Amino acid sequence: MPRGQKSKLRAREKRRQARAETQGLVVAKATGAAAAAGKSPSSENLPAAGARSTSEAPEGATGAIASGSGTSSAENINSPKAESASSPKGTESSLSEILNKKVVLLVQFLLQKYQKKEPIRKADMMKFVIKQYKSHFNEILKRASDHMELAFGVDLKEVDPTRHCYTLVNKLDLAYDSALNEDEHMPKTGILMIVLGVIFMGGNCAPEEAIWEVLNVMGIYAERKHFIYGDPKKVLTEDLVQLKYLEYRQVANSDPPRYEFLWGPRAHAETSKMKVLEFLAKVHDTIPAAFPSWYEEALRDEEERARARAASRARNAALASARSAALASARSRATASSSSQAK
Repeated sequence: MPRGQKSKLRAREKRRQARAETQGLVVAKATGAAAAAGKSPSSENLPAAGARSTSEAPEGATGAIASGSGTSSAENINSPKAESASSPKGTESSLSEILNKKVVLLVQFLLQKYQKKEPIRKADMMKFVIKQYKSHFNEILKRASDHMELAFGVDLKEVDPTRHCYTLVNKLDLAYDSALNEDEHMPKTGILMIVLGVIFMGGNCAPEEAIWEVLNVMGIYAERKHFIYGDPKKVLTEDLVQLKYLEYRQVANSDPPRYEFLWGPRAHAETSKMKVLEFLAKVHDTIPAAFPSWYEEALRDEEERARARAASRARNAALASARSAALASARSRATASSSSQAK
């Protein structure tokens, strides 16, 4: 092989390896931050969302936050036991540790409201969670909101600034959770956003083993039931496939059979590469442009979507104009016919 061609191959392989390493780093931080949101109130060092940590989360970490079944009440959060977990004991707890625990308690509170479809009011958050730490409300709320987004794929939005009322909104169409959570009403969009991110960063296709390697870091295993996701393998390979959020297919010519994931048509319709990259960039505590190759791809995707929308609007306008012309012509003929009959 000519020397110049060998150099090009070596350079291409180095770029591929660098891309793979960066992908692994970003995904590890994404899953690490998501798992952090699932630590229980007894956790002493809950990192802020976006914290730069790649340590492996303990098994079932995301499950601990909702007390096993996810059905504990606001009164339980306000119980003496819960309060003692968030109260300073002399010099044992620093303000930082107290605020960390308040963040976890507020995430629990928000999850309960989401499950019960109850309104989220600032007054209730202050009464049941924040209490004497009112001056830190904005910080606690921001961190809890970040954890809800990263771990569960829901955004906290203020819907009534006057009365300070909030709601939790899925990052994807609400039909997703309503189809999968008729009984539990637990947000599952987070796992989908992570999987979509792995697929995107893997070149728009990811082997099944790569997906589970990432989910294992979050304490989610194919062969073990999860309190939020139930049977995770069924959710990914059946439920989300049937809902057309994911495509699950056998790798061509694989023996023994291996499988891979791609974005499904509903994922393309209800989110975008840029939104997924923004999600991962937020976990990484940076901006999408910090990942040039993926950012460029996401920008191209946005441009293609804009062109498609413009073409669709043009087609709709042309159809509407044609219909209007046809109706006008029909009315004109009807008028002419009536006039001739009158004569």
